[in-house]
Amino acid sequence: MTTLGPLLRHVRTSLEQAGKPEAALDARVLVEHFTGTSRTDAITDPQRPVSEEHAEAVLAALARRICGEPVHRIIGAREFYGMRLTLSPGTLEPRPDTEALVDLILPFVRAAADRHGTCHILDLGTGTGAIALALLSQEPRAQAVGADISDDALATAAINADMTGNTGRFQAVRSHWYSEIEGRFHIIVSNPPYITSKDVLSLEREVRDHDPLAALDGGPDGLAAYRVIAAGAAQYLEESGIAAVEIGHDQSDAVSGIFAAAGFRSAGRAQDLGGVVRALAFSR
Repeated sequence: MTTLGPLLRHVRTSLEQAGKPEAALDARVLVEHFTGTSRTDAITDPQRPVSEEHAEAVLAALARRICGEPVHRIIGAREFYGMRLTLSPGTLEPRPDTEALVDLILPFVRAAADRHGTCHILDLGTGTGAIALALLSQEPRAQAVGADISDDALATAAINADMTGNTGRFQAVRSHWYSEIEGRFHIIVSNPPYITSKDVLSLEREVRDHDPLAALDGGPDGLAAYRVIAAGAAQYLEESGIAAVEIGHDQSDAVSGIFAAAGFRSAGRAQDLGGVVRALAFSR
């Protein structure tokens, strides 16, 4: 009979032997997910029986992780800004660095809601809906349109809107950037693809093989999406509106220049957990 403690140790040891850098964390996430247990269970009841079905599911997940599939892809979900979001093949896996963009734009969302009684947000390339839904979760007066070219991403974003209780305030729209967008917004926000085409091939296997290419490849210089977003922002922003984007670690000056050329000035910036400028905001 399999029990919880030995199963957890087996998974952790196997991942360590496979050279996975976060073996202990990955083991805990996989075992807890597929056995329906918690960290407390592993500490206080390590001899808790694990059914054969659950043990087999854990071992199958272990094999996938050893082969390079990210742990959150395996469990099909990831935490972001206090929300648990469903993932799918058509969505980028939300990462902690993107929370800097939410932190940067949230005061503008609240200020718009104070002035107008609501805040209309456009999230370009919404993916899982992470950014828009994080903002909606923090400001109940806000509403958001999540635009994406991927039908899979839009379906996933709609699921996440329902799971986070935001169905009535979130609309998923199939659009290539602004192509199918109507109306004006107080906030335009985006985490666009910003990796240069040549650098995509050198990304870690977990990212290159499992995140959608369209959400990674920003063109020859990594800036293609910013030019599109900046060029169209004035047409879709309210007069006092704000545009905000996530950027690569070395793109602050280049992206600022693109928005300046489109008639925008800096309205703020935010750093990621490593102290690197990761998000920029602009006003007209």
